[in-house]
Amino acid sequence: MSVAIDVFRVFSALNVLLVLGLGYVWGRNYLQFRSKHTLGLCVFALFFLLENALAVYFFVFDPTLSAWIISPQFVPPIAQFAMSSLRVLEFGGLAFITWITWD
Repeated sequence: MSVAIDVFRVFSALNVLLVLGLGYVWGRNYLQFRSKHTLGLCVFALFFLLENALAVYFFVFDPTLSAWIISPQFVPPIAQFAMSSLRVLEFGGLAFITWITWD
């Protein structure tokens, strides 16, 4: 199995955890302040959570897509690296937003 795909899977799961934490804080803030800004953050967290949860499902649990994505004959290593790089960059952005939110 490709290391890039393992990185993709791990960082997708980490993104889910970070978005859950952000959604909790932003949801609590929305219930307290009822502002459009916090509502927007909650909606963003919901969509981002759904996107990352689907990625975890498709690339970890779905047998067909998992088998296809790890095969270098179907998905070249450069594409696997690109997908993994995007997940790592998403994690960096989420980690920074989480740090600011929890501060």
